Amino acid sequence: MPLYTYRREDGTTFDIRQGFHDEPLTIDPHTGQSVVRVVQPAPIIFKGSGFYVNDSRGKTNSTINSPKKSENGDKADSTPTADTPAPATASAEPSAASIPAPAKPAAAD
Repeated sequence: MPLYTYRREDGTTFDIRQGFHDEPLTIDPHTGQSVVRVVQPAPIIFKGSGFYVNDSRGKTNSTINSPKKSENGDKADSTPTADTPAPATASAEPSAASIPAPAKPAAAD
């Protein structure tokens, strides 16, 4: 059964175990004050490998950074060729310097 947190009128909180299908409490059974259920985030449970620092440091990182080999076993050349386009150097987005500042409204006299 889950544990729910409730807040009393005076601001104090308490926890109570209730079933999923039980109605939320409206009155504290001990003090008689009205209560509201406090929404809490669900806990996160990481299962499996890859979630720890020592799991992400392995042989897979060394194969990612190594140059690719061609079909005949030689290392592939990383220089661009005529059929390979060169990377674009200009940004598609305008820079902050090229955007004009908004006009100031005229002062009302």
